[in-house]
Amino acid sequence: MSIQGLFCYNKLMDKITEEWLNELSANKISGPDVDRSLAYAKDLLKGLSTIRRFSQGVTIFGSARTPETDKYYIKARELGRLLAENGHPVITGGGPGIMEAANRGAYEYGGRSVGLNIKLPFEQHENPYLTDSMEFNYFFARKVMLVMSSKAYAFFPGGLGTLDEMSEVLILIQTGKMPKMPCFLIGKSYWRPLVKFFKTTMLKNKMIKEEDLDLFVMTDDITEVVLAANKIGHININDNIYNRVKSV
Repeated sequence: MSIQGLFCYNKLMDKITEEWLNELSANKISGPDVDRSLAYAKDLLKGLSTIRRFSQGVTIFGSARTPETDKYYIKARELGRLLAENGHPVITGGGPGIMEAANRGAYEYGGRSVGLNIKLPFEQHENPYLTDSMEFNYFFARKVMLVMSSKAYAFFPGGLGTLDEMSEVLILIQTGKMPKMPCFLIGKSYWRPLVKFFKTTMLKNKMIKEEDLDLFVMTDDITEVVLAANKIGHININDNIYNRVKSV
C-alpha cells in the first residue's frame, strides 16, 4: 500500500471510536461485522493504491481454463502486444488462461502488464507476466478495480466469472453508474448464442431496451479494441475518468 493509501486507511481506523462502537452494538452490529467491514475497506484502499500507479488502460476478461494452444489464447496474447505497442496498460485478473495470454503479450513487448488476482482454493494463481500486481480477498473489490483502472473492456470466451464481469460492466453503463466505455465481446461464434438470447428472449419480453444492445460490440477483430483505446487517448496518470462521475 502506498503512503497515501496507508494514511487513508489509518484515518478510517481512527473513526472507529468507542462511541461509534457503542452505537453499532446498540443496533445489533456485531464485532465480526465490524471486522468484515474493515477487511472490505482494506481491499478497496489497497486496490485504489495499486491502480493509481498507472494511467487507465484496457481490461481484458476471459477464462482461466484456456490452454496456450487455443485460438483465443493466441488472439488475447496478440491483443496484449498491440495495446502495449500503442502505449496502453493491459489489465487482467492476473490468473492463467486468457488473462495470462493478454499479460504475456504486453509483458513481452515491454509494456505495462497489470494483474489483479483473487485468492481462490483452485484454478487461480498469479501468472508470471506481470509488471504490477495485487491479490484480493473479495471478488467485489477486485471487480471495482478491474473496471476503474480502464477506459475500454474486452471480453474473451469464459465461464460464469467472465459472464458476471461482463453483466456488471454493462449494467453500470446502462444505469449511468459509470461513463459509457467501449465494450467488446471477442469471438462471434462463442458470444452469438448469448446475444441471440438478449434479442429473442430478453428484448422480446421487454426486460431490456433496444438501445441496450448498443452497449457492446461483438467482433472477431481485436484491432477494434486498440482503435477504441487510441481514440480515447492516453489519460494522465494523475487523472481518472471515474473522478468525473458523481454517481460512482
